[in-house]
Parts: sequence; C-alpha cells; structure tokens
Amino acid sequence: MIELNIDPASEMTELGPNTVRLTFLPGGRCVEFEAGKLPYQEHGKPQSILDVAMNFGVHLEHACGGSYACSTCHVVVKKGRELLNECSEEEADRLDMAADLQLHSRLGCLTVIEKPGEVVVEIPAWNRNYISEGGGSTL
Repeated sequence: MIELNIDPASEMTELGPNTVRLTFLPGGRCVEFEAGKLPYQEHGKPQSILDVAMNFGVHLEHACGGSYACSTCHVVVKKGRELLNECSEEEADRLDMAADLQLHSRLGCLTVIEKPGEVVVEIPAWNRNYISEGGGSTL
C-alpha cells in the first residue's frame, strides 16, 4: 500500500496492471494499492471507498459504522465510475436522504472498487465542514 500526497493537477505515474489509485478531493490525497489485497477494516463492504479510506487514515464520516444505515459517507465520483460496482436499490434508497445529492453521488460504504485503475471522489463540503468543526463518528 502506498500513500501519495500530490497536486491533483500534476502528472501522475503510470499504474501497474493490478493497481488501484484513489484520490480524495478537495485535498488531493491519493492512495494506491493492489486490487484484492487490501486488508478489510470491517466498515462498509470490502474494498469499498470507505474501506480504502479507513485503511489509509482518510476521514470519511460514517455515523452508522459503515453498516449501510445512514448517508453520511456520501461522496461524488468525479472519475472512474466504470471501475465501480453498480448502484444497488439499497444504496439508491439511502442516497435519497443524503445532503447535496448530485448526479454521480454514491455512498462510500456501498461503492466497491471492482477493477484496477484510477478513481477520483470528492467529499462534499457539508461533510468536510462537519469534520473541521469538531464533528466526528459516534463510533
């Protein structure tokens, strides 16, 4: 597992054939790992955006503990939608409760990175503001 702190506008190195690169915006925090080899952190589904965040110490709010019972792990997928699982009916129902819902909104706990490649997600401003003001997971 590798963590890179990069400027999202800078040139990136080429990915290996089984490498996943996930970038969290707006900070540009970028992590890389070998697909299928990430230790499961028991928050959300294995190799979900939330699971990756937990593995690398990226704070993505998840008030329900990643048990698919809220919408606080809401992210907006900016790149790499084709590498992710399809949005399930369960996820769509939860997304209806998310603040600032957008066309490419997903829940970090249910969005699984299924194929190697590059994925970019944005943590919505309301979530970032909550964290910066001292809010945090209740678990």
